[in-house]
Amino acid sequence: MTLLDAARAVQLNAYAPYSKFKVGAAIRTKSGAVYSGCNVENVAYPEGTCAEAGAIAAMCAAGDYDIVEVAVIAESPGPVPPCGGCRQKLAEFAEGEAKVTMATLSGETLVMTVAELLPGAFGAEHMDQV
Repeated sequence: MTLLDAARAVQLNAYAPYSKFKVGAAIRTKSGAVYSGCNVENVAYPEGTCAEAGAIAAMCAAGDYDIVEVAVIAESPGPVPPCGGCRQKLAEFAEGEAKVTMATLSGETLVMTVAELLPGAFGAEHMDQV
């Protein structure tokens, strides 16, 4: 199963009764493990969870922290990039060259890196570490 297949499989489980916009995400870590997540909405907008955030939470719950590849899929006219908050979350756990594949259910894809998605990312180097 490819990373995109894993994202497609979990996309079906998204809980999106309000937007009807189901998103699936899968991440591969340096260890080779794959973690998946789907968006989970809540009637009290914006209290839902993005698919990427769900996959990252599953990764951290397993004690894994180094993302090397990401796949995101949704039923959309074009590939859907992670939202701004999820771009920052991905940058927390991935190097800039980590590949992000964005796809539609019809098979269109767009591949970028984390650095291309979030140029000038805020990072730990900006914090006073002294």
